[in-house]
Amino acid sequence: MISPEREAEILRLHHAEKWPIGTIASQLHVHHSTVRRVLVQAGVVAAEVLSRPSIVDNFLPFIKQTLTQYPRLRASRLYSMVRERGYTGAPDYFRHIVARHRPRPAAEAYLRLRTLPGEQAQVDWGHFGKVAVGNATRPLMAFVMVLSYSRHIFLRFYLGAAMPAFLHGHVSAFAFFGGVPRELLYDNLKSAVLERVGDAIRFHPTLLQLAAHYRYSAKPVSPARGNEKGRVERAIRYVRDAFFAARTFDGVDDLNEQALRWCRGDASERPCPEDKRRSVGQGFADEQPRLLPLPDDAFPCDHRLEVHVGKTPYVRFDLNDYSIPHDYVRRTLIVLASFDTVRVLDGQTVIAVHQRSWDRAQQIEESAHVRELEAVKRKARQHRTIDRLYHVAPASREFIRRVAERGGNVGNHTWRLSQLLERFTPRELDAAITAALEKKAVHVGAVLQLLDVARAGRNAPPAVRLPPLSNPRAARLVVRQHPLDSYDSLRKDLSDDSKD
Repeated sequence: MISPEREAEILRLHHAEKWPIGTIASQLHVHHSTVRRVLVQAGVVAAEVLSRPSIVDNFLPFIKQTLTQYPRLRASRLYSMVRERGYTGAPDYFRHIVARHRPRPAAEAYLRLRTLPGEQAQVDWGHFGKVAVGNATRPLMAFVMVLSYSRHIFLRFYLGAAMPAFLHGHVSAFAFFGGVPRELLYDNLKSAVLERVGDAIRFHPTLLQLAAHYRYSAKPVSPARGNEKGRVERAIRYVRDAFFAARTFDGVDDLNEQALRWCRGDASERPCPEDKRRSVGQGFADEQPRLLPLPDDAFPCDHRLEVHVGKTPYVRFDLNDYSIPHDYVRRTLIVLASFDTVRVLDGQTVIAVHQRSWDRAQQIEESAHVRELEAVKRKARQHRTIDRLYHVAPASREFIRRVAERGGNVGNHTWRLSQLLERFTPRELDAAITAALEKKAVHVGAVLQLLDVARAGRNAPPAVRLPPLSNPRAARLVVRQHPLDSYDSLRKDLSDDSKD
């Protein structure tokens, strides 16, 4: 685009000075095609007179005929076809020619869809990056349900978009709204639509069970129909800009608490798109009584998985190992996992309950399971001690290996190192073992000395292991802490005497 002043200058030079197109272009520092366009728009000369002959002109009838028959044919394939027919031009200019002559479909107009209160809601997932959970990196997905009439939003974040999270999002949204819309619109989500051929659709059977439980109708949107599910897509964009941008949070639970307050606060106080005179919250107050009532019980959302237990008393779920009683090995058990707990069942009997870990490659144990196994197998104690020591203090693996090379008592060193865990933290023990290896002092005494030196450097009290109290009266004793200022003054007097 050029300014009107420049167009007037082009016309003046053409009429008054009789300059040719090339001269005008070079003197005004514009492209010659721009000069031609200005002259054609002004009606000075016809477009056919200004167009120069091109080597593609002889191939234009073939190009137009092919594009009429195959309007979506790629320019690269059409270029190969005209090359076989004698075209010698470059592909870049040929793409420009194809774009100029390709048939354009007529733009389709969409009706603005309006719904009755309580009639419809729209559901979709939004991807909000990834979060680190220990050694694992998991996708942060946002489940969004928006009521089509009032535009009230429900938002909840999950570490993935699997079917249990999809179901839990529905159950939480219905509880949040206090009712159920009569129909829900879905895109071609894998959790909703398993297969689609034209108008034939096969829904996920679990989703149909959810719809039957809450008495709503599941409906898919038509492909490439931007007006049918635009409410939830705009809601997701609104969540990105108005809620998630520059937000800090401490874990998914904290993020969901903030999202719930935002849905009831700022998102509810915004103007309703259908009626700017009311807020979304006011529109929802009119819509909520028209929602379907909730059933007496919520739909189960636990992840159910059958697992086969090997020789070790652990079941694997989501790349983590959970302990079970030792007498259930070599069996097929059932894992029921919620977002907080993992339950292991043998038939209808619950044999283990653990807090769910969203990390990866973790070993979650119940101390009772380990003690029962150690009582059955005596050798398991030593192996269990070594495994626990290697897990909490990785440097101990190299330490024990060097003890074995020197012919030392591996069992004694392992036991003594494990006893240090009762007085020091795993991080302190691992750092002391690493320092002992660097000093080539491969014995437990050196590790203990380094631990005491490190604590003294931090002005921390010494780590003292107290024996268990057998007398119940002694356990109720309260020891008062007396001020130690007198000792400081005594030390000062002694230092003064030494100077004298």
